[in-house]
Amino acid sequence: MAERKQKGRIIFHIDMNCFYASVEQAHDPTLKGKAIAIAGNPKERRGILVTCSYEARAKGVYTTMAVWEAKRKCPELILLPPNFERYRIASKAIFDILRTYTELVEPVSIDEGYIDVTELVKGREAIELAETIQKRILNELDLPSSIGIAPNKFLAKTASDMKKPMGITVLRKRELPNILWSLPVIEMHGVGESTAKKLNELKINTIGDLAQASEAFLKSNLGKNGARLKDRANGIDNREVDPNSIYDTKSVGNSTTLPIDLVEWDEVRKTIDGLCERVAKRLSAKNLAGHTVSIQIRDADWHNSSRSKTFSNAIYKKSDILEIALDLTKKHWHGEPVRLLGVTVSNVIDRKETAEQLSIFNYEQHAKEEPIIQVVEQLQKKFGKEIISKGMKEKKKPNYESQTSFSKDFLEDHKD
Repeated sequence: MAERKQKGRIIFHIDMNCFYASVEQAHDPTLKGKAIAIAGNPKERRGILVTCSYEARAKGVYTTMAVWEAKRKCPELILLPPNFERYRIASKAIFDILRTYTELVEPVSIDEGYIDVTELVKGREAIELAETIQKRILNELDLPSSIGIAPNKFLAKTASDMKKPMGITVLRKRELPNILWSLPVIEMHGVGESTAKKLNELKINTIGDLAQASEAFLKSNLGKNGARLKDRANGIDNREVDPNSIYDTKSVGNSTTLPIDLVEWDEVRKTIDGLCERVAKRLSAKNLAGHTVSIQIRDADWHNSSRSKTFSNAIYKKSDILEIALDLTKKHWHGEPVRLLGVTVSNVIDRKETAEQLSIFNYEQHAKEEPIIQVVEQLQKKFGKEIISKGMKEKKKPNYESQTSFSKDFLEDHKD
C-alpha cells in the first residue's frame, strides 16, 4: 500500500487583481471602468503609485511610477489616498471565505495566499473548485482574483501570474520546459534584479539555463540559494501550506523615502537615528531581539544597495542598533545623493529566549551575578521555574509600535 505522503498535492495560489484599486472600485461603483490609482502625497516626491487599475495600466501607468509622470501619461487619472483599514477589512473577508473550504490556508500578504485542497478534490474537480472560489469572492465582495493550481507553492504562484485579471491557470512540472525555460531568469518568481545580475554574469540567462546548471557550480557561486533556485526552475518545492506561518516574525524594519536627496552626513545620520528609534520601539513592543542588523540605501538614480552584520548576541536597544547601522553606512556610503534609507533587524527571536554568551568582556559581570543565580536556582527548584526569571517578562503591546509595516500588520487579523 502506497504511503499517504506520496500522494500528489493540489495547491491553489489566490492572487487578488489590483487589490487596493479594486477595493476602492467596490466601495465606490462610480469608479468602475475608470483609470484610478492609489498614491502617497502627490505634493511630495514620495508621491508614487502604490497600485493602479487595469484601465490606468492600459494608458501606460504602472505601480511605483511617480505621480507626476502618471498624470502626464494619463491626465484623467483619478488619484486616491490609501485607506488601509478598508483594505484590511476586505482582506480578512477574502481569507474568511477561503477558510470555509479548509483550515489549510496560508496568508502571505494582504492580497494573496495559498490553500491546500488535496483532501477536497481530485482531477478536474480542482478547476471547478477554483471557479467556485473565484466567483464567491467576486459575487460577495465584488473583487476580482486570479488562481494558480499546481502540485506545489512555487508552481501555483507562477501559475496565478500567467492570466490576469480573473484567470485560472493549471501548471504542471512536466510543462515547465515549454512554458518557462525560454524566459529570462528575472521572470522567475523569487529572482530579483540583484540575483538575476549575478546569474547573468555566470552565463545563466534563461530559466532553462538555471534548471540545467550544475548544482555544485550554483552553490559555489550563490550558496544554498543557488541550489534552491535550481530546484524551483525544475518545479521542485517541498514547502507545505502552513497556517501557523502568520505567527512567524522574521524581521522588524523601517524605511523612509526622503523629500529631498541627502548628501550631508549629518542629515543621513539624523535620518538613521530616527529609523533605529522606530525599529527599537517595535522590537520592544513585540518583545523581540535580533542577531542581524541591515541597512538599505537607494540613491537618486534608484540604485539599491544593502549591507548587514550578524552577531552571536541578539540585540534590541536603540543604541546598539544605531551603532551598527551607522558603522555599516559609513563603510558603504560614498557620498552619492540618497533617496531612501532603511534599517532592519532580522533573525529575530523572543527576547526571553536570548542568552548572552560569556566573553572576556563580560565574564566579570557574570561572576558578580553568580551568587544571585544560585539563589534563583534554589527558588526555582523549590517553587518552579516560573516563580522568578531574569529580566522582566512583559506582555506584547497591541499598539502602533508593534507594527512593522502594513503588509505584515494585516496578519494580526488572522491570529486567534
